[in-house]
Amino acid sequence: MMHIYAFGSICRGDISQESDIDLLALVEGRDSRLNQDKFSIYSYKRIAELWKVGNAFAWHLALESRLIYSEDGSDFLADLGDPASYEAGPTDCARFRDIFQSSLAAVEAGSPSLVFELSTIFLALRNLGTCFSLAKLEKPTFGRDSARRLGRYSLNISEEIYLLLMRSRLLSTRGTGEDIGNINMKALLSELARCEDWVMFICREVKAGG
Repeated sequence: MMHIYAFGSICRGDISQESDIDLLALVEGRDSRLNQDKFSIYSYKRIAELWKVGNAFAWHLALESRLIYSEDGSDFLADLGDPASYEAGPTDCARFRDIFQSSLAAVEAGSPSLVFELSTIFLALRNLGTCFSLAKLEKPTFGRDSARRLGRYSLNISEEIYLLLMRSRLLSTRGTGEDIGNINMKALLSELARCEDWVMFICREVKAGG
């Protein structure tokens, strides 16, 4: 048994030259036809578990995935219905806060792996935006700009620094894209301090009731 879904930017319609195609494969056991570098591979049991606990990735798939292959003609994800209510916002945001702060400390200490640390910071900011939107907003937002699509809760930093973080993510995960070049560290650290303020604000807001 196998089901394959597309998800991410290609399903949202906000693709760019930097976009890749995110593919989810559902299988029973191992399947030699699937390349782990090209597919996110899950068992049916594991996906059902994520649905049951209202995991953020389950909501991403429920809202934005598209079935592109079904071995038996069924749509497994659609048949699961909506995931359970997303209740892990405070826990998930705290986890990404810790990831952000660890990489920020490394940048401030002059890490020789600057691209990796900036990539991790971008990941944390993006996922914080997604988790916050799932927990607090009527319409969840996913993707690379999730932190900047939160209305009055949006991250507000310079476009130059945001693009630098995004380029670092591409370089770190895919080895492609424009090199980050010479960095104005004073400007970078100033904007990252603003990011930290936003991270702490988001964590407080998602923890608050209402």
